[in-house]
Amino acid sequence: MPALLRWPRPASLSLVSLSTPVRTRRVPKTGNPIAAQSPLDSSLFWSFIPQGAEDQPRRSPLKEGGVCRTEGGHLAIYLPSNGTLHTEMALAQGLYGIPSCRLDSFVVRWLQPSRKWKEEVLEAVAGVEKFLRQESFHGEHQLQDQEVRVLKVVKVGPFGTGTALRGTAEVELVVFLSCFRNFREEAKHHAAVLRLIQTKMWHCQELLALGLRDLRVDEGVPEALTFTIQTRETAEPITVTIVPAYRALGPSVPNSLPPPEVYVSLIKACGHPGIFSPSFSELQRDFVKHQPTKLKSLLRLVKHWYQQYVKAKCSRTNLPPDYALELLTIYAWENSTELETFRMEEGLTTVMELLRDVRFLCIYWTKYYTLQNPVIEDCVRKQLKADRPIILDPADPTLNVAAGYRWDIVAQRACQCLKQDCCYDSRENPVPSWNVKCAQDIQVTVEQQGYSDLILWVNPYEPIKKVKERIRRSRGCSGLPRLSFQERGSERQLLSSHCSLAYYGIFCDTRVCLLETFSPEIQVFVKSPDGDSQAYAVHPKSFVLSLKQQIEDKQGFPSSQQQLEYQGQVLQDWVDLGHYGIQDSDTLTLCKKRGREAALLPC
Repeated sequence: MPALLRWPRPASLSLVSLSTPVRTRRVPKTGNPIAAQSPLDSSLFWSFIPQGAEDQPRRSPLKEGGVCRTEGGHLAIYLPSNGTLHTEMALAQGLYGIPSCRLDSFVVRWLQPSRKWKEEVLEAVAGVEKFLRQESFHGEHQLQDQEVRVLKVVKVGPFGTGTALRGTAEVELVVFLSCFRNFREEAKHHAAVLRLIQTKMWHCQELLALGLRDLRVDEGVPEALTFTIQTRETAEPITVTIVPAYRALGPSVPNSLPPPEVYVSLIKACGHPGIFSPSFSELQRDFVKHQPTKLKSLLRLVKHWYQQYVKAKCSRTNLPPDYALELLTIYAWENSTELETFRMEEGLTTVMELLRDVRFLCIYWTKYYTLQNPVIEDCVRKQLKADRPIILDPADPTLNVAAGYRWDIVAQRACQCLKQDCCYDSRENPVPSWNVKCAQDIQVTVEQQGYSDLILWVNPYEPIKKVKERIRRSRGCSGLPRLSFQERGSERQLLSSHCSLAYYGIFCDTRVCLLETFSPEIQVFVKSPDGDSQAYAVHPKSFVLSLKQQIEDKQGFPSSQQQLEYQGQVLQDWVDLGHYGIQDSDTLTLCKKRGREAALLPC
């Protein structure tokens, strides 16, 4: 076990510099670590004194002669050779103590990795990529009749998107293989391919030379290979994750939309949500990678906050992935109206406020897929009806990256962050946030017989009562406005004035029907054979025939051929609607008469 050097947290912390060596000790063997435990962000320098030259110490940054990395929230220092270590630790002020006006410099100084460090990490990972591209994978009995050839290796995650944090050496690789010809084959052979790659890696001398260790299969969605290697110069540990995947997009052209058939096959594969998400990793990477530099700085700041103040304190909790917070931050950026004067502190405050109100979040994009295809539309609309928060993957409509996690803990930590110095200005006033809503406005098309369509932009959380007021001002309605909507395969529903569109799970563009009723009229829905429903205003004492005549006027279906049913009972033309107990907003079924059926005359 390495010796621990402990520094107590100062009661009042500003930038602290320990100019006097904290501790001096002999290191008997190369590679022996001394762990320095500190709850603060740290940057280390060391003075290395070779044996026999104690009078001529050499002081240099740690990266030139040793390795510093984080292990379970602790700093671990690895020495290059025997000698005496003098450490000088400059303790960086924690995020919560940074004035809001200095957040930009905080990101540059403490969070943004150096080019040299990134190059060292990527040079080591290049050895893994070379192995994957050149190795011939054979031997697994389930794949004896198939050629297992690597088609492409894609670097995803922080090192693929350009949002890596300093000192966090974690690289994710997606490997597209020839043996996966569709989603079902990937699901069938995924585990076998992982075992095959794992076996081959242990026999690769180049990987062993990089310090390959801790090679294991992680049981996630989907399963992946995880291991560590080391940089060549400083022997800094790097965590690498390999995920085999089906190349669903093929050799796609940059900036081109995937064909809808790809998403239709994904939806029909009916796998666990997210299990086939790596097939779309190039789109996921590009979605983040091509964002502006200012936004990437904000992404680093948010991820740093998440690591230091949420994950580090709740390490055993089922917390959301970093990707979910990245998408949330991008959404805040895209929907802000104040980006011309971008300020880091306003961006951080906006993200924290959205996390505070996370139970209302419903976020999605139509960048790579659209709702014009009925299969994709049904899938997305079903996703948007799920429990919130909802953050749909922009590249995978089957994956809600926010589902199933302890967002309540994240919300609590966000509330704490909003009370810290980083979210207050120099006058002790809260930093203003961008005007970003928990769900984006949607287009509502209002249909009314005898009128042209009315287009409104409505936020899903806006009360329907206010929507009706906007319609009344536009149309000058004198009666009682009744709004209803219907989704494919469902019954038509009345929209209550006391609810919102969000209550009905409506978060994307929709069409609603407007019907004016005058007391004592009621509204009834008539469902036609194709499943579509229409709304009609009728007097409870009017004959069934009068409703049929309205249907003929609206739909062109001759009243003499219509048959209306309610709760399994055929309605007779010369009987009033109230006789059958039909109430407001009830649904009647319309079909075509069979044979000759005479209408009953009143007695």
